[in-house]
Amino acid sequence: MKKWISPSLLVITFAISAIAHYANWDHTIQFVLSSIAVVFVAGFLGRATESVAHYAGQRLGGFLNATFGNAAELIIAFFLVREGLYDMVKASLTGSIIGNLLLVLGLSIFAGGLKFKVQSFNVTLAGMNGSLMIVGVIALFVPAMFLTTHSITEGETDTLSLVVAGVLIASYIAWLFFSMITHKKYLDDVTDDQEEELPNEHAPSWSKGKSILYLILATVMVAFVSEWLVGTLESLTERFGLSELFVGAFLVAIIGNAAEHSAAILLAMKNKIGAAVEIAVGSSLQIALFVAPVLIFASYFTGNTMDIVFTTIELVAIAVAVFIARSITQDGKTNWYEGLLLLAVYIILGVSFYLV
Repeated sequence: MKKWISPSLLVITFAISAIAHYANWDHTIQFVLSSIAVVFVAGFLGRATESVAHYAGQRLGGFLNATFGNAAELIIAFFLVREGLYDMVKASLTGSIIGNLLLVLGLSIFAGGLKFKVQSFNVTLAGMNGSLMIVGVIALFVPAMFLTTHSITEGETDTLSLVVAGVLIASYIAWLFFSMITHKKYLDDVTDDQEEELPNEHAPSWSKGKSILYLILATVMVAFVSEWLVGTLESLTERFGLSELFVGAFLVAIIGNAAEHSAAILLAMKNKIGAAVEIAVGSSLQIALFVAPVLIFASYFTGNTMDIVFTTIELVAIAVAVFIARSITQDGKTNWYEGLLLLAVYIILGVSFYLV
């Protein structure tokens, strides 16, 4: 009986959320129902990712989770780009980056640290991730600096944005080639054989084919539920007096990344902190180096290019998140207190964005 509780709740909450959306119920009710559905769908995706990671390896598994988790956000952002809501897009991208680096990574390190005194992962990988995060900050900082100092025109900013987007996409593809092919073993995760094997962990309940199928199915469900939920945000913003910046940077980002939250935390609690870090940091890198550039090119083909110029508040938030995340992960070891520090910074930024 216990085996069917979660699948049943998954189907029921998803179905009720769909009915609420297509029957056009009150937006507040839709928001609550969709939020509940996201929790179960995210848990489903987390379990599917863990099963796939068993067959593909922790690094590839983490990459797959980051990619499938960001699929929902990419779909949401495409809808926003099509509507010309570029400020909301940039705010959601900002929120996704800081949410993964501070909230997801913080909760993962904290939860894993409560169970294991010290957790270790590849220090070389930590250094490479830190360097890539800094590249992402530079790519966002330079266009903003040149435009705000009136060194270039708005038209030239669009050109610079497209060039920077192209460079970032090329850099990300090169990173995948480097980390997954040429230097795969060099960046392998560090684990303790005595702690790595946990009860029933060596035998996943799903086959390889079924795991991949469920991973795809869960991603599609996340995309649908996220779209339904985001559709209620505008009315909630007006009803509760929330700023567009706060909604984009925190509500949309948290909802869009709900899948990674559960997956990363579950992996960290099983002493697979390397995979958890790969999900959290890898997702942020994917947003900064791939998703944001792709959206810029997508907007270009719609006839109105979205520039890569973020506001000062957004740039400061991203830079702060990158600084503290790099500082904590650079030694390849984590503990619960470091996770608590990441969460503290996230709360500070959250309150600041709320008061804007």
